[in-house]
Amino acid sequence: MKPHLSLSSFLHNFLIVLAIVVIAWAVLQLLTVYRQGSPAAAIQVTNSNHQVFLPVISANIWQPPPGTSWQWQLTGSIDTSFNVRMYDIDLFDTPQSVIDQLHANGRIVICYFSAGSWEDWRSDASQFPDTIIGQPLDDWPGEKWLDIRRLDLLGPIMQARLDLARQKKCDGVEPDNVDGYTNTTGFPLTAQDQLAYNRWLANEAHARRLSVGLKNNLDQIPDLVTHFDWALNEQCFQYDECDKLLPFVQAGKAVFGVEYELSPTQFCPAANSMNFDWLKKKLNLDAWRQACR
Repeated sequence: MKPHLSLSSFLHNFLIVLAIVVIAWAVLQLLTVYRQGSPAAAIQVTNSNHQVFLPVISANIWQPPPGTSWQWQLTGSIDTSFNVRMYDIDLFDTPQSVIDQLHANGRIVICYFSAGSWEDWRSDASQFPDTIIGQPLDDWPGEKWLDIRRLDLLGPIMQARLDLARQKKCDGVEPDNVDGYTNTTGFPLTAQDQLAYNRWLANEAHARRLSVGLKNNLDQIPDLVTHFDWALNEQCFQYDECDKLLPFVQAGKAVFGVEYELSPTQFCPAANSMNFDWLKKKLNLDAWRQACR
């Protein structure tokens, strides 16, 4: 004879089962957000054109701490053999198969593109109106500064590049040439113009759940450190200006950097003491590297 199950016992058992289901669902959601292998693969693309973005970084956007190992290669066939946490590679030139291989190896993939200059060899070069193309960049043939004030014309092109980064499953982006206001661009760019554009870039990247780094632009770090997830600098030890990068470290964010001319003995001890992640690289940014730590 089966034992009699009272109504109170039934409700008690039902609530226990319901609680287990709810907890299991919550754990599954957390695993989806925080899984480590390939952050980009766990994030859904949404249309965020009408959202307002504050300088608060979502938990599922990669924000590396100081001490994060990395490799920077923008030319040649990508050498995927380095045992580092992050690879910074070219958005346009890197085949999808290489990005997929890096993810399979457990690497974070950052995709480089120029946000402040027009490059005549890029596949989208014809989309830039002549009215926003300015003076040539010194020592960089085929590259000219852009009028970053004209978001009505420039914005859609940069949004398409960020969309390409999502499509190729990049975990973040490195927008270059975001300090045009300090250069001879052919346009009367002001510091405020640059701040507005750089904040717009950071917001657009975060809207797509892409990590974004601040490239050089040292003087505006106090105004931008809360908007960017990490920093990348070239030659601050050579020019004795590395102290300007400390707000990133103080915020718990990695500072990546390279020297091209100094020997590692001239900058590595200082870089390590400042908790920077520095490399010795060749100017052409091929696969060769020497890491300070």
